[in-house]
Amino acid sequence: MTGRGIFAGIPRGIRALLLANFFSTFAYLGIITFAGDQVFAITGRELDLGLLGLAAFTPIFILSPMAGTVVDRFDRRLAYGGAVIIEVTIAAALFFYVRSEPTNVWPIFALIAAFGACRAFAAPASRAMPIDLAPPESLERVIAVKALAFQSGVIAGPIVAGFAAAIAPELPYLIATVLLVIVLGLLTQVPKPPIEQLETPPGALQAFRDAVDGLRYIRHNQILLAAISLDLFAVLLGGATALLPALVAERLGGGEIGLGVLRAADGIGAASMSLLIAWRPFKRRIGKILLGSVAVFGFATIALGLTRSFAVAFAAIFVLSAADAVSVYIRSSVVPLATPEVMRGRVIALENVFIGGSNELGALESGVAAQFIGLVGAIVTGGLGTLGIVVLWWRWFPALRRIDRFDDVVPLDPARTKLPKPPPSPA
Repeated sequence: MTGRGIFAGIPRGIRALLLANFFSTFAYLGIITFAGDQVFAITGRELDLGLLGLAAFTPIFILSPMAGTVVDRFDRRLAYGGAVIIEVTIAAALFFYVRSEPTNVWPIFALIAAFGACRAFAAPASRAMPIDLAPPESLERVIAVKALAFQSGVIAGPIVAGFAAAIAPELPYLIATVLLVIVLGLLTQVPKPPIEQLETPPGALQAFRDAVDGLRYIRHNQILLAAISLDLFAVLLGGATALLPALVAERLGGGEIGLGVLRAADGIGAASMSLLIAWRPFKRRIGKILLGSVAVFGFATIALGLTRSFAVAFAAIFVLSAADAVSVYIRSSVVPLATPEVMRGRVIALENVFIGGSNELGALESGVAAQFIGLVGAIVTGGLGTLGIVVLWWRWFPALRRIDRFDDVVPLDPARTKLPKPPPSPA
């Protein structure tokens, strides 16, 4: 069943999946925003905001290679749904703990780490399935609407959680619990992806070898390596949004609602750009647009660090998030197009370590830098570092810069990466 406008050609099952991704993002952003706010309210230390990012990233780093193998080997709906079931429990636990008026931050760190472990499995499954299920003629549109669904969740999560936290600090976690239950219901409407699954022999050693195959493929595919590492280092250096609780408290003002509004600016800018891309996807000069968008991200980060104006900060976050949306859209297209179907879970899981995890490591880097050189110094030097990365990648990875159309991006022959060919499916 098809829809109209940006949803034209997108089947019902994919719509349910994209809606599930929206609610999942909505819940996660509400949780992570006000977990940071709660930690900062208890300790008053910027460093703890960075350590909270590390707590979320560590299980992703440890588990993602194995998670990618699981996602390639089994029904991806089960990997996604199983992770969400545990996320429901974690969100409920956060609700009850924050409701008890805590003075100790370590239970919050532990629960956020558990949530990160769930994301290690949910992320590659949720990102691969829209591509698995998309008709070839509408792949680019599905990717664009997928980005729009994600960014809409980025908007709704902080805004709703901000107003909810103003009523009661535990309320954002109750809302997240309800939304994650809705995600489970939506996943029951998603059909099983009709894809080839990994059929190597079972066992821990073989699982490790399968994960290494994914890493080897990224290393030998220069376009994949360039695209993933570009975002890794750019976001690692430009992770200023992790410091928003401290910026609001010390430089901008606005309280909890102001924090929610600024976090929403991140989503508004990205969603506006994603909507524009959904209507008019990029067709030419893909590589140069990708590098240019990361440069804009760096300039906007510098502006955010220098301003004391709430309005200018809102505009800076809007611009940097719009630029990031362009980068995410191009990379989300390039990565699956450059990856064989049977390896998609492993490659996306490893990308999740480098890209998704870079947000948490960027939070750690920003928190540590702010602790020693101050908020302004941490944010401005991060933006300058991002600009330096763009210059280096422009020179070091000409294959990325020269991509003109998405059609130019195709998977490498497994023989070129020394990967074993998957065994034939049983008759």
